[in-house]
Amino acid sequence: MSVPSQVDLASCADEPIHIPGSIQPHGFLLFLDAAGRIEGWSANAPEILAGQLQLGLAYTTLPLPPACTDLIAECIDLLAEGEYAPAVAAVSIAGHDYDAIVHGSHGRVIAEFESRDVPADTVAMFAVKAHSSIERVRRQRSIEGLLETAVRQVREFTGFDRVMAYVFREDDSGDVVAEARRDDLAPYLGQRYPAGDIPAQARRLYVLNTLRMIADIGYTPVPLLGAPGAAPLDMSFGVLRSVSPIHVEYLQNMGVHASMSVSIVINGRLWGLIACHHMAPKRVPHAIRMAADVLAQVMASTVQSIEARSDAELVEQSAKVRTALVESLLIDEEPLDALARHADDLLAATRSQALVSVHNGKIISHGPIERETAEAIVRAMPADASDILVRDKLGEWPQDVHASVGKWVGLLGLPFDPPGGGWCLLLRTEQIEHVSWGGRPEKLAQVGPLGERLTPRGSFDAWHETVRGHAHPWEATVLANARLTQSELLRASNARRAQLDSTRAQLLAMLGHDLRDPLHSINMAGTLLERGAVQPTLGRRIQSSSNRMQRLIGQVLDMSRIDGGMGLGMVFEPLDLAALVEDVIDESRMAYPSIDYSFANPGPTCVRADGGRLGQVLSNLLSNARHHGEVGRPIVATLAREPGWAVLEVANGGAPIAQDVAASLFNPFKRSSLHNPRNRTGMGLGLYIVAQIVREHQGEIAYRHEHGQVVFTVRLPLAEMERAGPT
Repeated sequence: MSVPSQVDLASCADEPIHIPGSIQPHGFLLFLDAAGRIEGWSANAPEILAGQLQLGLAYTTLPLPPACTDLIAECIDLLAEGEYAPAVAAVSIAGHDYDAIVHGSHGRVIAEFESRDVPADTVAMFAVKAHSSIERVRRQRSIEGLLETAVRQVREFTGFDRVMAYVFREDDSGDVVAEARRDDLAPYLGQRYPAGDIPAQARRLYVLNTLRMIADIGYTPVPLLGAPGAAPLDMSFGVLRSVSPIHVEYLQNMGVHASMSVSIVINGRLWGLIACHHMAPKRVPHAIRMAADVLAQVMASTVQSIEARSDAELVEQSAKVRTALVESLLIDEEPLDALARHADDLLAATRSQALVSVHNGKIISHGPIERETAEAIVRAMPADASDILVRDKLGEWPQDVHASVGKWVGLLGLPFDPPGGGWCLLLRTEQIEHVSWGGRPEKLAQVGPLGERLTPRGSFDAWHETVRGHAHPWEATVLANARLTQSELLRASNARRAQLDSTRAQLLAMLGHDLRDPLHSINMAGTLLERGAVQPTLGRRIQSSSNRMQRLIGQVLDMSRIDGGMGLGMVFEPLDLAALVEDVIDESRMAYPSIDYSFANPGPTCVRADGGRLGQVLSNLLSNARHHGEVGRPIVATLAREPGWAVLEVANGGAPIAQDVAASLFNPFKRSSLHNPRNRTGMGLGLYIVAQIVREHQGEIAYRHEHGQVVFTVRLPLAEMERAGPT
């Protein structure tokens, strides 16, 4: 028989580590074609087989143990269906014990014989320990506890000097988050290793073949022999596969002589890694390695369950917030009020620290963010965005706002009303991170064993770096929930805009109708005056009609200013609220002497306010009480002081307002207000404008029913001089 040549890999680019052309020497290997004919073997095949190994012969001609030939036959039968997962049998050849591992890949059958020098009873004892470890890991309820338990248990049943748990980030760098080690070894816990430490082809193999062992990095590779020109043997799933000289050099630089790695793969991605190091050569029996592999699979399943549970809780929380927010938007007249009301829940559901909202040029903020910063962030928003806007670091912001953004570098922006410039902006602060790298993360081009290339780092002492300008990245679940929220907000805004367009048309029609009567009255009165008719009622009729027209036009103008985002043009100055209430009550008594008005003046109550606008608030509330209260029962106004607040209440006798009507009391154009027989000229704008005036005073307005009375409560901040009390 002619001696086959070594499989040549010299022409393979980019270090194809899955086809190294050699194996580690603590075992031997045979590979066959899909028909079971011999295609090649490792140069260290035992003498009992070497004399009978010939290319093209059937494997059945070899003196292999029946347990091994049975696995090969099964692999050949199933190979036509695709790749055949590794199967194991304990065998003895020429007095030596082996673990025979047979698998099929790329149309070939690969039989690996790993030497086993540990007695079966010892392996069984290790297996019992491993089973106990798996149960301990399975019981963990947090990822931190899971990894801490895993490294301790793996070290206990394998005996490695150091066992570390890596968790990989989105950029593929990895953090050592748990470690069990020999006491005299320097700790690596908390260090980060750059993505380049695991090249792309190695990362692929970690996903395909979740366990790898190097028994002695000082080994001499054993070449594979086969037919000249034959395709290289793919050893992606091999257990004896020789490793990259670059990786060997990397381990040597760390002072490691043996290693084992177990992949934690979740949804096809390398999520983490259990890395085991020993400072002397070490072989771990195949059965024990398989126990570690099962442990990693249990870990992956447990991590997935923990993360799924956390995601489900976040989804449920977000759904509740979204539902409540949309309900508020559909019944509230001002989107910013709805966002402010649910700000705390929005921050919790998105794990944010601040919220800024803008609509029609008006800006509100929630959380520890300065007004100037909020305004700068709003100015940095694009005018034509239709999808959510995500920023995780300062470098993703426009250059001209870097100084203004400050620490708020994480942004999740939800455009909810593009025509009105509506944005809901959720913000995260900069996370100043002090990274302890496992040596400097950069690699230098040097001449190594493989010529000029990127040589692994020579030092693994911690190299510290401070990273600024980065926020915690927005999680996939948060982004998915944000898109749903943005869609619902946009839908609610469109519905509100359509309703406003409809009510504007209704307003114009109603205004034209309602102005016709007072204009006609004024015209008739003018005609009579022109003819010289003198009637005592003409002056009152002209005044009454003019007042109605003024009120209607004033409400429409106020509505237009509010809807256009211009505000009501307040002029704030110190004001005695008690004196204002007294004046308005007196005017009402003179105008409507048949109605009993009650007010007990509590004495000076100072607020900073626009007197004319607050008079408008009180006049409207008294008018509502007059039109809707029970005839014969008094209208009662009260004014009291609470810590930091002036509390004004107007009450009238009457039945409770229906729940569906109460929910929209402060909306414009309420159906219950249109064509009310007790207030035929009402357009449903009065309480809406009142609420806007109160809001612009940083106050609150609310309705309640108690003791047979309808009560409207207005709370206004006391002026600073009154908050401080007497000096």
